[in-house]
Amino acid sequence: MLHRGSKTPQPPTADADGSEADDVPFGLLQECVAIRDWMLSEGVRLEKADDLLAGLAERLNRVDVPVDRASTAIDTLHSEYSGVGRFWTREGGTTVRLFPHGEASDRAYRESPFFTVHETGQWLILDLAETPDDTYAVIPELKAGGYTHYIVAPVIFTHGNKNGITFATRAEDGFRDEDIAILRFIMPTLAAVMEMRIVNKQLDHVLRIYVGDEPHKAILSGAIRRGHVQRIRSAIFFADMRDYTRTTAVMTPEEAVDLLNIFFDCLVPAIEREGGEVLKYLGDGLLAIFRETGDDLGGAAKGALTAAQAALAALDEANELGRFESPVAAGIALHHGEAAYGNVGSGARLDFTVIGRDVNLASRLAQLNRRLGEPLLMSKPFVDFLWDDPEPLGEHMLDGFDEAIGVFRPARRPKKGARRPRPGAGSGVDRVPA
Repeated sequence: MLHRGSKTPQPPTADADGSEADDVPFGLLQECVAIRDWMLSEGVRLEKADDLLAGLAERLNRVDVPVDRASTAIDTLHSEYSGVGRFWTREGGTTVRLFPHGEASDRAYRESPFFTVHETGQWLILDLAETPDDTYAVIPELKAGGYTHYIVAPVIFTHGNKNGITFATRAEDGFRDEDIAILRFIMPTLAAVMEMRIVNKQLDHVLRIYVGDEPHKAILSGAIRRGHVQRIRSAIFFADMRDYTRTTAVMTPEEAVDLLNIFFDCLVPAIEREGGEVLKYLGDGLLAIFRETGDDLGGAAKGALTAAQAALAALDEANELGRFESPVAAGIALHHGEAAYGNVGSGARLDFTVIGRDVNLASRLAQLNRRLGEPLLMSKPFVDFLWDDPEPLGEHMLDGFDEAIGVFRPARRPKKGARRPRPGAGSGVDRVPA
């Protein structure tokens, strides 16, 4: 929503030389310093940004700056939306609005007062009685709410991102010169605190997007040394799209990305609903784990199986609804064992990846899906944790492993009048190549 960068870069709002204190009423200077101290000590650590905006407005009112409405517009790094707006009013508290990526949000920004202050680098101070309704879309709303004076200030972060904050009052004589002086006095500190909070939030969010929930926590806690390994007992979920190469051979890169996104939209929600974590997207596939928790060793396997069946059902539904140009199928393999997070790479460029024998086994098991004509396969170590009665499909050699492994599929409810498959049908040893 908000514009990153500028043809004419502006200095960060947090830059201050002390002159911002010149016009603060002498008797209020100590109280205004207390507001800045609160932002730097408590405000920066508040759990919710909503509380920072509300707390600031309430403290400004205590020094007789008549703030009845305040809002912030913050540029953000997020896969689904480009900006976050927060609105505080004296009577309604704080609300949040998300601005999705797209032309509608971009157009709303270009027609807003934030665009004006970002272009000029100056504060916008409007006497609403003298401001035509068509100046900005928000003006009629402000007038209808009984507001008399409106201030919009640019908030420029150190890397150039342009954000903003507004204040409005219903006071009959609007904001006085001393009120504006107090706002200018606190603004550098407010900008610094907002940036600290946003940078921490963005780092947390971006890491979670690209490496997953638990790995991102490990990285932020300091697990960034090359060679560091963390072992996790879990159910391992490996899935990929069948015939991806053939399907995308005639597609543009944009069409192939759209195909993958719809495919993953069928798989990932099912995984996350059952407590699973997607650790890696592997081209046309993904790797997820379901951690063991406490003494409930069967919970991870049950969750993984439920997620796999729900994902396949979601894929079937997407095919029926025509979300794909041609039907798409998936192969899912489930195994239980040890996944290991490892920092691998060279120099300052590392990757937080998943390694280990059991991860490799799950990957090889997935290659059996096509050969056996089954969308969902489970290893013997996996079914050992299930209470269900899965159907055996024999023992199979997997490339790179010296011993055959038992392979199963979920039990199928027989149709009325049909016989159940004979236990052990399909026994024997087969080898699947790499």
